[in-house]
Amino acid sequence: MKRLCGIDEAGRGPLAGPLVMAGVILTAPVEGLTDSKKLTPKKREELFDLIVENALYHLVSFDAAAIDAKGISACLIAGLEEIMATLEADDYLFDGHTAFGLPNLRCRIKADLDVPEVSAASILAKVTRDRVMVEMAQRYPEYGFESHKGYGTKEHVEAIRKNGHSPIHRRSFKVKSLEQPTLF
Repeated sequence: MKRLCGIDEAGRGPLAGPLVMAGVILTAPVEGLTDSKKLTPKKREELFDLIVENALYHLVSFDAAAIDAKGISACLIAGLEEIMATLEADDYLFDGHTAFGLPNLRCRIKADLDVPEVSAASILAKVTRDRVMVEMAQRYPEYGFESHKGYGTKEHVEAIRKNGHSPIHRRSFKVKSLEQPTLF
């Protein structure tokens, strides 16, 4: 029987917080798996524990400083390489539209919807990242990270305008409404 390692990420596009990637090889079936964004936070938490009990998995995280220094694509590639070097499988499937030219890696858009290993990776990555952002909300309460998780909501952009950037903000991610007009 072929061993599939599903890979997904959470946090590719936010203005703050880490990029978290997960690779999962299920060792037993887990009921209720689907794209983490389709599940309630409570259901994701329940499934997180079931996945951990019934899988081989590896998590990789890149903080805002690493994303700013290397770029998001370089972080994604490094995360994919680390997962593939850590989890031994016959097949690796990454949720998305590019395999970044990595050998032995397939990609498929929306694989997290119907491939259990990728769904499990989606859930591990999302729950791990959300937990970090709730923790960061306690450290930087003025930004409301517990609600928007670092994504560019109107409230988050207003908090940046009012308070400036926190240490967990990605300086390389530009927000047009925050940029200063160019004077000629």
